[in-house]
Amino acid sequence: MTKLTLDEIAALSGVSRSTVSRVINHHARVSAEVRERVLEVIARTGYYPNPAARSLAGRRSYTLGLIIPETTHVLFTDPYFARLIQGVAEACNENDYTLSLVLFRLTDDEVKLPGILRTRMLDGIIVTATSMNDRIVPRLLKHERTCVVVGRPEDPHVNCIDVDNQHGAFVATKHLIRLGRQRIAMIAGPMNSAPASLRKQGYLQALKDHGRPIDPNLIAAGDFTETGGYHAMQHLLPHQPDAVFVASDTMALGALRAARAAYRSVPRDIAVVGFDDLPPAALAEPPLTTVHQPVKQVGIQAVETLVDILENGPEPVRRLTLPTDLIVRESCGAANLPTRESS
Repeated sequence: MTKLTLDEIAALSGVSRSTVSRVINHHARVSAEVRERVLEVIARTGYYPNPAARSLAGRRSYTLGLIIPETTHVLFTDPYFARLIQGVAEACNENDYTLSLVLFRLTDDEVKLPGILRTRMLDGIIVTATSMNDRIVPRLLKHERTCVVVGRPEDPHVNCIDVDNQHGAFVATKHLIRLGRQRIAMIAGPMNSAPASLRKQGYLQALKDHGRPIDPNLIAAGDFTETGGYHAMQHLLPHQPDAVFVASDTMALGALRAARAAYRSVPRDIAVVGFDDLPPAALAEPPLTTVHQPVKQVGIQAVETLVDILENGPEPVRRLTLPTDLIVRESCGAANLPTRESS
């Protein structure tokens, strides 16, 4: 037989192209019956994967783009992005796609984005939505580029993968209320960020539902950096908080440092809860109670969703929200409470 493409092997096997890719790459997430059927077709046709040939035959590049509108400094210092890229890269490998990483600041999008829009070397694009007034996604859609957003865009017609930011923050704040803390502060992220806005809403809702007053002096602005968390905690300390919910682990590390510098004991004087459950959280002093968001799984799901759209068409719109969990550690002094609470 003539050499076949991966798509043709999938058609002969009666499965999706991504399933064939998983069989070829020895992925465990394939049933024995399906694996045997695909391998029989491969053996019968003498198929051998040839990326260049299948790209020409299918008029596709089998390359996915990941756009992160951040500086390289943020990318390499924030462990969130390392975990996200890990998930995206692993899922691309499993689905037999090449990954192209694109970095630029939002202020540079007028220079960088046109080149991405002109090229057809990317079959689909994953983009992290860092700002609610982000101009990238509307321009991708205007140019009919297939994309999946990591985050929750306001446009209900945009494919996206997100985590339950608001409920995660609600559970974190409720946990501090259960511990008997009276003056619960928050270090929020920038309000032009959808995740930061939703986490603040969750904090406010928990206070409201439990009859707690909302004190503007107990809400400080941060910027998702450790330095920002440090300065925000310095702003809060004169108002005597006995607990603080921080909208990211990175800022929480800065808040812990500021508390130590002011001779405040954590958790005796101030209980601290973060959001992310990235590796540094468990290594903090004391180990940080935090809301776990499945960052790596978000990256995996973004690729799986994008591949599904490419193979099965754009309808219906795919919008998935993954759950969060509260991971209880020593920064709250809650040894008598469960170590994990589902949100």
